[in-house]
Amino acid sequence: MRKKLFRAVESAPYIAVMVLMIIVSIVPLAFRENYPVFDIIEKVSTALFLLDYAVRWCTADFALPERKMPFVAYPFSAMAVIDLISLLPSFTMLWDGLKLLRLVRILRVLRALKLARYSRSMQMIANVFREQRESLLTVCLMALAYILISALIVYNVEPETFDTFFEAVYWATVSLTTMGYGDIYPVTPVGRFFTMLSALLGIAIVALPAGIVTAGYMDEIRRSREKEKEEPPAEQ
Repeated sequence: MRKKLFRAVESAPYIAVMVLMIIVSIVPLAFRENYPVFDIIEKVSTALFLLDYAVRWCTADFALPERKMPFVAYPFSAMAVIDLISLLPSFTMLWDGLKLLRLVRILRVLRALKLARYSRSMQMIANVFREQRESLLTVCLMALAYILISALIVYNVEPETFDTFFEAVYWATVSLTTMGYGDIYPVTPVGRFFTMLSALLGIAIVALPAGIVTAGYMDEIRRSREKEKEEPPAEQ
């Protein structure tokens, strides 16, 4: 019985229904008014997500055959955590003492994370981030150092332009990402010269994560294709 349930939740029709329900459950975020149909959508989606979580937990030994205690390990797996996060908006709505309704609405966006379970490409990207975490962490540290050092320099070079250190950090972050809002910018020759140097360095730092993720994704595709070739053909 449990094996049939596991096969059912892994079947294409079930995946299609879940993807559709995830999309429908976050549609109310596109409206400011709360229509009665939105309450129905919330109740139905919550019930379905709870049932999905319960079924997957009950069949954890099939999903995690390599684990010694799959039923204990499952709630701490990445996909299970995402499933639980997607249920947070429903739990907070049931708590009458919570008045942060706007925050609750924003939390519904987290349900989009459930799409990662049903998308092979997203799972591959997650694998890339996991395998390249050391390289990506190094780049993040470089970016953080760039932001802090640039902010410190420009904050002392142009004290009239940047009233607080936070404004300097904001400017450095915007410069790193090449957004260029133009609300805060250096006005002295020294500050502008440093901005040019900072922009050139920022472009190089921003390009690094894209190259790492792209290379890792291509490796993941290659391994996936090799694995498919090694798998024996299905019996007729």
